[in-house]
Amino acid sequence: MFLYALTILVSAFLLFQVQPIIAKIILPWFGGSAAVWAVCLLFFQVVLLLGYLYAYVLHRYLKPRLQMAAHIFLLLASLLVLPVIPSAAWKPAGGEDPTLRILGLLAATVGLPYFLLSTTGPLVQAWYAARYKDAIPYRLYALSNAGSMFALLSYPVAFEPLLTTRIQALAWSVGYAAFVLFCGATALSLRHVHWRPATRTENEGSPKAGTAALWVALPACSSALLLAVTNHLSQNVAAIPFLWVLPLSLYLLSFILCFEGSGWYRRNPYLQLFAVAVGSMAYALSEDFQNTGIKVLIPLFSCGLFLCCMVCHGELVRLKPHPRYLTSFYLMISLGGAVGGVFVGLVAPHLFRTLVELPIALVASAVAVLLALYQDPTSEYYRAWKRPVSLVSMLLTVVLAGYLVTEFRNSTSDARLLVRNFYGALKVSDAGGTDGEAAIRKLTHGTIDHGEQFLDPRRRNQPTTYYGPNTGVGLAIRASEPAGPLRVGVIGLGTGTLAAYGRAGDYYRFYEINPLVVRLANQEFTFLKDSKAKVDIALGDARLSLEREKGDNFDILAVDAFSSDSIPIHLLTKEAFALYFRQLKVTGVLAVHVSNKYLNLQPVVEQAAESLGKAARLVDTDDEDFNDIFGASWVLVTGRRDFFDQPLLKPAAVPIAPRGSLRLWTDDYSNLFRILK
Repeated sequence: MFLYALTILVSAFLLFQVQPIIAKIILPWFGGSAAVWAVCLLFFQVVLLLGYLYAYVLHRYLKPRLQMAAHIFLLLASLLVLPVIPSAAWKPAGGEDPTLRILGLLAATVGLPYFLLSTTGPLVQAWYAARYKDAIPYRLYALSNAGSMFALLSYPVAFEPLLTTRIQALAWSVGYAAFVLFCGATALSLRHVHWRPATRTENEGSPKAGTAALWVALPACSSALLLAVTNHLSQNVAAIPFLWVLPLSLYLLSFILCFEGSGWYRRNPYLQLFAVAVGSMAYALSEDFQNTGIKVLIPLFSCGLFLCCMVCHGELVRLKPHPRYLTSFYLMISLGGAVGGVFVGLVAPHLFRTLVELPIALVASAVAVLLALYQDPTSEYYRAWKRPVSLVSMLLTVVLAGYLVTEFRNSTSDARLLVRNFYGALKVSDAGGTDGEAAIRKLTHGTIDHGEQFLDPRRRNQPTTYYGPNTGVGLAIRASEPAGPLRVGVIGLGTGTLAAYGRAGDYYRFYEINPLVVRLANQEFTFLKDSKAKVDIALGDARLSLEREKGDNFDILAVDAFSSDSIPIHLLTKEAFALYFRQLKVTGVLAVHVSNKYLNLQPVVEQAAESLGKAARLVDTDDEDFNDIFGASWVLVTGRRDFFDQPLLKPAAVPIAPRGSLRLWTDDYSNLFRILK
């Protein structure tokens, strides 16, 4: 069994290790958005499905020696695409939806190796069952998930901090070559297997249509719950780096526990806990929980996800067939996972105006579990809808659906506008009444405030939120105004607040990757249209746009893209800062917004500035409630040593404490763990 287990373990490790490696390499090309990771997950789930389909067809229709020859041929062919380093030709040109480009890039770079890795679990288990007739191979599936979980947890703590992305990709390619050797040796063991067609009796024992449907429905629900809970935690609860690791780890852990040996799943007490988990998560989506802290919400949704996955996967294991139908069983599981992923990652962003996947997944999970119990002869629900326990369960499911619909309507009742696209769900809402000096309009993306504006005509041109007159960027603009008309570049549009500083003769150029943000800034807010300066907007990733423009363009360049979980790391590297100063005039000033609850970005900026021989100072400011100004941290960087001696800046700009253990970030290396607060 050792060779089979080793092959499966290595393939599972490589399968999950390549995902963060490739995602990290291409994130800078597509704006660093969290949506890039969602599209990557979608690609990997679909290719996993294709791999399982290949394993099913190969095992079902080819004799063992033909299986061996076909698979070894593809394994050798896949070595031709190594190393798995994406071509720069895939970089986007503008602000178009990048979904298809990302999918094409992944297919060209890692498509064939990932496809063959994904075939390994079901195919090698089928070979094992064919060679050892009395063996039960399902425990190898638990081993496969254990390898995946180890890869997932080890990457951010062991591989990312030590290796550059290029070295990571090269090391993975070497590991894949070793896998080809192991898998090829395993395939050669098929020369000892004698093929025989299934007998009529064996074919008559094939799974029924209802059972096969549950093989799809149960993993589809758990997959949809995984992605929906991850989106909810990252966007609506807390923008914490690496938070996505927790739900995915619990999801994999449930697979390991359910498929390991006799399994850890027992209907009592898991069904009761499942009902509590679904109800608790539904209630936590209500307005009553809007101000609840992350110390409650993160454990609640994490435990709820784990319990739901344990029940879905536990009922799935109860439905597992004879090993003869192993590949079709795994094919249906992967189809379900892909269906859940496509729904959350591809369908929902185009079908819904806001995040409603989680309520839908909760109701779907309750229905799928009830159907599984109804079909199981060992269950008290078996074909007995009229029993009290069945009627109560169905009634509670209907109540759950009705409650979630009501709460969704309540949660969006204050929204002036809800829109959504590849980059996320945006909400425009009014607060403080419809008139009066306290009335405001704000733009939010989950928990992140992207800008606010006073509705009172007398106050609507006041800079608000992170851009007040005494903030770092406000001081930089005010200190530079005596020199004459200014040319100001701003990375990150939001509501266009910085345009409020524009004077006649000034030029403000905003860089924004999300076309919906541009639309809302023009239609729902007036900072851009009211500005006395000439205002221009470049749609697309800021760094790619700046690379195409001539240098010596700006007096001030403001970089404001670091307030959420999806930190655009490519805007904080040494190479990015070199590009910024190529676009700035010799006397220009770079203002970097580093306000963040969970990351200390100040030393990252300071190191990048020092590497270019520039001076960096920190400007921290407090809230001003009456003026709707938030406390903010800005780092000002310039080659002008006398800039910080000006009266406006001298008392406010302070040196940044260095962090000795921090390594300079480059396009090839970054490490978020080292800057966690």
